[in-house]
Amino acid sequence: MSRILSAVAWPYANGPRHIGHVAGFGVPSDVFSRYMRMAGHDVLMVSGTDEHGTPILVQAEQEGVSPQELADRYNRVIVEDLTNLGLSYDLFTRTTTRNHYAVVQEMFRTVHKNGYMVEQSTMGAISPSTGRTLPDRYIEGTCPICGYDGARGDQCDNCGNQLDAIDLINPKSRINGEKPKFVESTHFFLDLPAFASALETWLKGRQGWRPNVLNFSLNLVDDMRPRAMTRDIDWGIPVPLPGWEDNPNKRLYVWFDAVIGYLSASVEWARRSGDDDAWRAFWNDPEALSYYFMGKDNITFHSQIWPAELLGYDGKGDKGGAPGPYGDLQLPTEVVSSEFLTMEGKKFASSRGIVIYVRDMLARYQPDALRYFISTAGPENQDSDFTWADFLRRTNDELVAGWGNLVNRTASMIHKNFGEIPAAGELADVDRALLATSSGAFARVGELVGTHRHKAAIGEAMRVVQEANRYVSETEPWKLTADRERLATVLNTAAQAVSDANTLLAPFLPHSAQQVHETFGRTGTFAPQPRIDEVTDLDDESRHYPVITGDYSGVPAWESVPVVAGTAVAKPTPVFTKLDDSIVEEELARYAAR
Repeated sequence: MSRILSAVAWPYANGPRHIGHVAGFGVPSDVFSRYMRMAGHDVLMVSGTDEHGTPILVQAEQEGVSPQELADRYNRVIVEDLTNLGLSYDLFTRTTTRNHYAVVQEMFRTVHKNGYMVEQSTMGAISPSTGRTLPDRYIEGTCPICGYDGARGDQCDNCGNQLDAIDLINPKSRINGEKPKFVESTHFFLDLPAFASALETWLKGRQGWRPNVLNFSLNLVDDMRPRAMTRDIDWGIPVPLPGWEDNPNKRLYVWFDAVIGYLSASVEWARRSGDDDAWRAFWNDPEALSYYFMGKDNITFHSQIWPAELLGYDGKGDKGGAPGPYGDLQLPTEVVSSEFLTMEGKKFASSRGIVIYVRDMLARYQPDALRYFISTAGPENQDSDFTWADFLRRTNDELVAGWGNLVNRTASMIHKNFGEIPAAGELADVDRALLATSSGAFARVGELVGTHRHKAAIGEAMRVVQEANRYVSETEPWKLTADRERLATVLNTAAQAVSDANTLLAPFLPHSAQQVHETFGRTGTFAPQPRIDEVTDLDDESRHYPVITGDYSGVPAWESVPVVAGTAVAKPTPVFTKLDDSIVEEELARYAAR
């Protein structure tokens, strides 16, 4: 058994999340975590809403509310949506908790004490019309290195190089299009060059990473420059040093505090569990494994900035140093980055109505239909496109006509002919072949999920479904009513294949997995679902917020479990809802009207 940290990217709390977001961080991390629990590992899956930074301020001003009110509203929306999608977080919290503030400030103090936070002056961008600081990511222009017309003020997504906003050619604000004004300001910079050697050694020792992620990360090492970790802003975590902590206009950079959320969420989970040190088994033990899930635009922060912060805290950069009270914190085992999901050939853009919000999707369609699409056609290692026609086809042809039909007709024949799962007689070669296929799939599907090849994994699981459907068609149990022993053997074999397929598909389709489990007369929780708890801030009794959590201890083992003859099987109801062809035009019209 291994201890596994599933560190899931923190959705930003300035609005509801769309399906492109959950295709990158949500469903892949949940499939992996659910499988690892079933395989017998001790999993801690954590995340929360990211609630600091200028975008929150801008959105709050537009809506006429305070930044905290805005964050509170969208925190709850996101919590509800991710819960309804079935994402099995052990703790999904937020970055405005006092616990998070304390962990972030401790990280900063120790990294600073070890000599890796360097104070220096820089030219920062402000909006001439409002006087507000413009964060790097809110400035766009032409990359001075490769000429890409769409580079941001912190990096160019085309060539991967780190940038300073002042170096952009023809910079402009993404908020209002005006040319920013650059003024001198003093900030703390993370001394990234002091970690170049350690980061390169670490990255070159990584095994099994997606090649695009590893190559991109190694390229970052070639251009390591100090990076500002504070901002001229009044919304965020105070800088915990004399002369800085009382300055109302200096705060820690949102990306410095956001990645520390993986650690602070683990600490909060431990504190709420009753064992304050329970998080240490996932962070201090060199044998523990950690996987970080996000979209490709966040690779820099997870393969460069966060590892550098950890090295700085541990005192393992060029300047040495010693760990603080959190001890020796382990670097990521793997950065699991997905590509981008587009919509009908266009990049998701909420402001232009090119968007499908998770909430709207789940209001009209089954959560497992969305999870199935993301698992089979999502942006695993290249950009992929969501189209309503493809969503309709995959739902109707593969879920309804494939998996749902196998479940329904197998349960219907058992109910009609026996009322319970019959005992098998002597097996024929065709029976043994199907059972070998279904039981043999566990090793292959498990290996694929464990190495983040979910498309291939669910393809292997669905191959079991296809073989089982072929078996039922070829054995024709509806013609065996005169041969009760053979009929019983065929239906017992089919039920076993359904049971195996249901276990194989459970990490991908947890909602329907529970229904299939119950359809065949079994009781208890088969695919645990997350729940929302209303909690009080551990360090501030005046603050309350919702968290996602759950009890996932009762998951089934990742193996073929024999069906039990004599188990009652009632008349089944359809597992999946067939979609009418009209939804394609209806949905396209819905989004065209925005």
